[in-house]
Amino acid sequence: VQLQAFGGGLVQAGGSLRLSCAASGRGRTFNNYAMGWFRQAPGKDRDFVAAINWSGGDTYYADSVKGRFTISRDDAKKSVFLQMNSLKPEDTAVYYCAADSYGVLDEIVAGKRDEYDYWGQGTQVTVSS
Repeated sequence: VQLQAFGGGLVQAGGSLRLSCAASGRGRTFNNYAMGWFRQAPGKDRDFVAAINWSGGDTYYADSVKGRFTISRDDAKKSVFLQMNSLKPEDTAVYYCAADSYGVLDEIVAGKRDEYDYWGQGTQVTVSS
């Protein structure tokens, strides 16, 4: 599966952005995959942001974004979304979407980069103070 993330941009602190990640390609159907969002700031590791399992019934968030970010999916559109509200300068990073072939996550594995099999190219989010 190929993933393409878009929707990043420059926003002032306190503002909102909605990231999208579109899947394409042959193979398993999109609703078999669990999906995740990660981010990487300059000079730092790629960190977990949010994830959603194959059914959409379970979601997981990093503590730093709980209550501000919401992950969702639309299987008909083969897409996963990240609604980001109350953005802070520390949210500035390149955001990546990823797909997990197993489809089922839990709180332990949702945040592990190695859990995910496919990665998109990333979209830049810059939050100005």
